[in-house]
Amino acid sequence: MARAVIVGCGYVGLELGRQLREADHAVTGVRRSDSGLDAVADAGLEPCRADATDPDSLAALPDADWVVFAASSGGRGADAARRVYVEGLRNVVEEYAERSSSPDRLVYTSSTGVYGDHGGDFVDEETPIEPTTEKTRVLAAAERVAVEEAAAAGIDGTVARFAGLYGPDRYRLGRYIEGPVTEGYLNMVHRDDAAGAVAFLLESDLARGEVVLVADDEPADKWAFADWLAAECDLPSPPKRTIEERLAESDLSAAAKRRLQTSKRCSNARLRELGYELRYPTFREGYRAAIDAFLAGADPNEI
Repeated sequence: MARAVIVGCGYVGLELGRQLREADHAVTGVRRSDSGLDAVADAGLEPCRADATDPDSLAALPDADWVVFAASSGGRGADAARRVYVEGLRNVVEEYAERSSSPDRLVYTSSTGVYGDHGGDFVDEETPIEPTTEKTRVLAAAERVAVEEAAAAGIDGTVARFAGLYGPDRYRLGRYIEGPVTEGYLNMVHRDDAAGAVAFLLESDLARGEVVLVADDEPADKWAFADWLAAECDLPSPPKRTIEERLAESDLSAAAKRRLQTSKRCSNARLRELGYELRYPTFREGYRAAIDAFLAGADPNEI
């Protein structure tokens, strides 16, 4: 049995905690707020109040064999992201490095946004990263903390680079069946597989000092995905827009324009090679629960 501490035990972290607990590991979920701590306790995990951006609070963290850093900056800007992902992660590494018993493993949950634009080509762990926004440059800097600074502290770090997360309460079904849908590719991974991949890497003792891209088997063409969803929901195909049409609209921020001009397809070949078996290999399996809920009368914007 390993002792796991999940810093930022939110959407993925709670599911990861449940999976590790079911495998008989001791799991502590770290959150800052009362509501977050309640969610941790409700999931059957040991709650711990601490804030990665407040080094003094980290003395409350229990000793651990495994530490997973899955904290969120709450969708705020690059400065907030840097405080959480870079400085917060560094604070956690330094806190554990000073202890007589430091963790054996650290997993940092990053994003495939660090790849930047590759013109729709496939990317993998060997593809050079080219972050195009300040926030994705922050994520790239945090990856270096997770591997290089953790190694200097005697902790083996792994970066789990997540594709776009979806799952319970985050299917965003209405966006795709109502439209308009802008062309491009979707790289996705179900929440349960994002958590499952991290648990697998820890329990299998794999990918020390490495990056692993965590995505499902099939990067999806957005128009084809939306048409499939609509058909499964017994609806007509939604309206569609080209990237050029969307870029011509006046309401776009500079960041939104950069996102529209960033295209890639993510390969999970390395994750598969390591031996992980996806619960939801494609969106067809992963969206079944959302489709069933819609057909049973649920509001698509609340699924």
